[in-house]
Amino acid sequence: MAEQPLPAVFVGLDVGKSEHHAVAVTTAGNTVYDKSLPNDEARLRAILEELATVHGPVLMVVDQPATIGALPVALAQATDGVHVAYLPGLAMRRIADLHPGAAKTDARDAAIIAEAARTMPHTLRDIRVDEEQIAELGVLAGFDDDLAAQITATSNRLRGILTQIHPALERVLGPRVTHPAVTDLLSRYPTPGKLQVAGRGHVRARLKKHAPRLAEALTEEIFTALGQQTVVVAGTEAAATVIPILAGQLAALTAQRTQVATQIEALVEAHPLSPVLTSMPGVGVRTAARILTEVVGKDFQDAGHLASYAGIAPVTRRSGTSIRGEHAPRGGNKRLKRALFLSAFASLSHGPSRAYYDRKRAQGKRHNQAIIALARRRTDVLYAMLRDGTLYQDPTESQTPSPVALAA
Repeated sequence: MAEQPLPAVFVGLDVGKSEHHAVAVTTAGNTVYDKSLPNDEARLRAILEELATVHGPVLMVVDQPATIGALPVALAQATDGVHVAYLPGLAMRRIADLHPGAAKTDARDAAIIAEAARTMPHTLRDIRVDEEQIAELGVLAGFDDDLAAQITATSNRLRGILTQIHPALERVLGPRVTHPAVTDLLSRYPTPGKLQVAGRGHVRARLKKHAPRLAEALTEEIFTALGQQTVVVAGTEAAATVIPILAGQLAALTAQRTQVATQIEALVEAHPLSPVLTSMPGVGVRTAARILTEVVGKDFQDAGHLASYAGIAPVTRRSGTSIRGEHAPRGGNKRLKRALFLSAFASLSHGPSRAYYDRKRAQGKRHNQAIIALARRRTDVLYAMLRDGTLYQDPTESQTPSPVALAA
């Protein structure tokens, strides 16, 4: 935790959509507040100011700093005499197991949060919501993830229908189904019959609008595939209604994601740590955005702490002499873990990364295990880069300092 006046009262806030439950305890463990309160600025401010006036410095701890917890966190940051921290969900669940009872209520959760803040301050994490760029990136990156999931679901549904009515045509168009030229073509000619009736000329002209260099070759592939099936499969008529709708949805989702990516890129480039992150092989704009949103503002003691938080540090399991070994953890920050995994996979074209991956495969590790091992290795480098503000350089090269660094 960052340096600050010692709290006189600890407020555990179990956040909710319409109302929160707050429990405040003093350093002696006496409960001085235990009530539900609405998710309303005026009421929250009144309680925090009253506690700060009567008892002294307040440390408010939430179990969710974003979405439904954003207003309490921002309000605490703006209130004199009040500091705010975050109790991670995994730590919360483990601490809850130490308390008697199995009930799951807002009042009990708030009391556990307050008691954890009082007796186990090392379990808390700092929150710095004053960084507007990070807050904006969090919203945009989350929406980008949602759009990506919708695009995947829609394209899978579209490919499933094409496979049902004409497998050969799906083999040609399926891998390119998110391409604007293909979605436009399917919007106009959604079935094999309509493509045949349109003819090569019209199909080629349609494709040229969005893919001038691909049009000729793709047209030939389409009509070669059409010639491989002469029967009309049941459901083709209904597919003529569904396919244009799915193609339109896919085109709209792709355009929305492109628009969001432009805003994400602008925010990432404006952040002082952008040159540090993007200098690392395999880290692009979206990965840098996710690292910024999940890492900046949190206090990590070392690279192992960061790896454990991301869920890529191996967990040792041992029982006597019969069960030994290290296994992949099941917890951790899923969003950060995915970003680090994908960036490690993208870095395989980089010489040192590929050499480390090949060495792990030679040791008998499967592909995913080798990628996770590479991600763990890269986390050590990433932590040092963020800590010191240094740009990435290959292991044989000397390090060049950058004028910025991640505040501890």
